[in-house]
Amino acid sequence: MHSPQLPLSLGLLSLLVACSESSMEASVSRDYADTGALAAEDGDDWGGSDGGGGTGGDEWAPEEEDDFLALQPATTNAYVFVTNPTRNTVTRIEVPSLGVITTDVGVDPSVVTTTEDYTKAIVFNRGSDDLTVIDTDTLDKITIDIRDNFNQMKVSPDGVWAICYHDANAEDEGSSGGVQSYSEVSVVNTDTGEHFPMVVGFNPREVQFTQDSTLAVVVSDAYLALIDLTASEPSPERIPISEDLIDPPEAEEVLVAPDGTYAFVRQFGATDLVLVDLLTQTVDHIATGDNPTDLDITPDGTQAIAVARGSNELWIYDLADPYGDATVVDMPETEVFGSVLMSPDNTMGLLYSTVTGLSRYGVWDRTTDVVTAMPLEKPVDAIGISPTGATALIFHDKANGSDTSTSSPFYNSHALTLVDLGDFFPTTLKLPAEPTAFAHTDDGETGFYIMDGSPYLVGLDYSTHIYDEVKLKSNPVHLGVLPDTRTVYVSQIHDLGRISFYDADAEELTTITGFELNAGIEY
Repeated sequence: MHSPQLPLSLGLLSLLVACSESSMEASVSRDYADTGALAAEDGDDWGGSDGGGGTGGDEWAPEEEDDFLALQPATTNAYVFVTNPTRNTVTRIEVPSLGVITTDVGVDPSVVTTTEDYTKAIVFNRGSDDLTVIDTDTLDKITIDIRDNFNQMKVSPDGVWAICYHDANAEDEGSSGGVQSYSEVSVVNTDTGEHFPMVVGFNPREVQFTQDSTLAVVVSDAYLALIDLTASEPSPERIPISEDLIDPPEAEEVLVAPDGTYAFVRQFGATDLVLVDLLTQTVDHIATGDNPTDLDITPDGTQAIAVARGSNELWIYDLADPYGDATVVDMPETEVFGSVLMSPDNTMGLLYSTVTGLSRYGVWDRTTDVVTAMPLEKPVDAIGISPTGATALIFHDKANGSDTSTSSPFYNSHALTLVDLGDFFPTTLKLPAEPTAFAHTDDGETGFYIMDGSPYLVGLDYSTHIYDEVKLKSNPVHLGVLPDTRTVYVSQIHDLGRISFYDADAEELTTITGFELNAGIEY
């Protein structure tokens, strides 16, 4: 499932669907030679292997849509908040004056997020197992203890509730030693400071909230936990989601209908989706083809779309009546696509796979339901669409696919392909390093990204596909765009803290260095 605004989750990354922080979903680097991508060339069938408890597996591992925007600064309409994990502080930068104040928080602050009303910044301190809730204006703060060894935090749309848990798929396991549970979550009321620890099921994988923030849904390997956030003492209602208790397929994704009526659960290697009526808490199974590897809601919120990679099909469900017959769209028999990203206007979908090692993507015309395969220079690492829907951004890993020519200028290099979604004309750029963060301006006309170990901010003009590089004073770590502006902020590596602001209209860069020493502004 894609986070919006870039699925870079491009889940660069859900790339470019539209998320509040203009984030993208991106996949991790992988060696395509080990994925089975050559099996079909040896005469093997696309399908075959069991997906771990289901009957609809295929040759490949699960698709990757990991969010790579960890530690991204959080913004309000007046401030930017930046975590400084090595110094156990959070810095607030006032916009547009660039006034800087740093305040102590817990140990190893790994995530900071601001509430939609801009009144609070919520900091997850992984090293000290607590949350710091900061008043964005006064910097008054409270500390709330949580359970040990968590590494993820999700905040409800209204900013009242934070849920922390241990994600076994995270690169950093987050364990500090001693006894560790893989079934717990901490549910925190950030207004009152109350903490409600609870057991939800083995390996919590995802947390979703209803839009009105009255219900939290936690998916684990074999259970769906419903948490009523209107209760005086919230507790989990655990619902088994697998009929096979001995070898259940692992639940990978939960999708909650916008009106909070249903939850869809996707299990790798299964041949159906789990459908949970959130009002009656009843569980049903609905057909979905072989091995669903992606699940999304259309931009208009009326349909759910599942990609059945094992049977090369798209299954479309009416959210008003998910029990009704699904519409099934065939994908090309010669291609394997495991993920879908919808255009903002819902007229097309971009199909891709991050694990087959083949250099192509698919265009799904929703008017005709025809899927057309399109060539690329290299396999897809992450994909997204600009906010206006005019341009697709396809990021390519350094690894080469089975069909990547050794004479290609992009061989053994990271790359980025810009695709004009009007005529599908591609422009591919060779990159010196791996992109680590991406953001759009609010008008949707310009994108920016930074790369690992490369002291540049790169801008992309979506109308011309021309790029522009801005030299930074040190290597970047995070970036974003200030709300309602065309000003980009870039946090950088520096012993005392460094952040730059780039005015895309004036083409001017302003840098603040030395957060904790109240250093001056460098021009």
